[in-house]
Amino acid sequence: MGFLLAFILAALNYWKVPILGLLAACYIDFIRNTPLIVQLFFFAFGLPGLIGYVWPFWCHALLALTINFSGYFAEILRSGYASTANGQLEAAISLNLSRPVTFFKVILPQTIIKMFPSLSSQFIFIFLTTGVISEIGVTDLTHAGIFIDSRTFRSFEVFITLSVIYIILALSLKASLEIIFKKTLGNRS
Repeated sequence: MGFLLAFILAALNYWKVPILGLLAACYIDFIRNTPLIVQLFFFAFGLPGLIGYVWPFWCHALLALTINFSGYFAEILRSGYASTANGQLEAAISLNLSRPVTFFKVILPQTIIKMFPSLSSQFIFIFLTTGVISEIGVTDLTHAGIFIDSRTFRSFEVFITLSVIYIILALSLKASLEIIFKKTLGNRS
C-alpha cells in the first residue's frame, strides 16, 4: 500500500498537477521531516483520541509505517522520474505520445533500473526500523528480546543474538532483492 501511495504521490509531484502536485509535495516534505516514532505515537494514541476509533496496535503500526515510508518511496520515485534524459521526453513529444503513454512506456521502464538500488535500500531500512513498533506494544523481534532480557537479565547475550538475527534477515532480504533485480531487470542495465 505504501508503495502504491508513493507511486501516485510521485507522479502527481513529477507532472506538477495543479493543487494535487503541491499537496503531494507538502505531504512528502511533512512525512520526511517528522520522526517515525512521533508518527507512530500519533497514529497509536493521538488519532484514536481525536476521531474515536479503536484498532489493534499492530494496525496502528502498519498504518504509521505505510504512511512514513510512502513519503520516502515517493521521493525516490520522483527523483528517478526526473533522471530521465530530456531527449527521451522530447522524442516522446515528437511522436505525439500522450502523457500516460510517455510515463508508462518511456519514463518508467528506464527509471526502474536506476531506482532499484535505492528502493532496495529503503525496503531493507523498513525492515530494520520495524523494531521501533515495540514502543507502542506491538510484539516484534525487538519486543521479544526485551521480554527475554527482563526475565533472564542477560542483556549482552540477548542483544547480540538479536543483532545477529537482524543481520541475517537483512542480508537475506538484500540477496533476495538482488536475485529479483537480476531475473527481471538485470539484462536491461
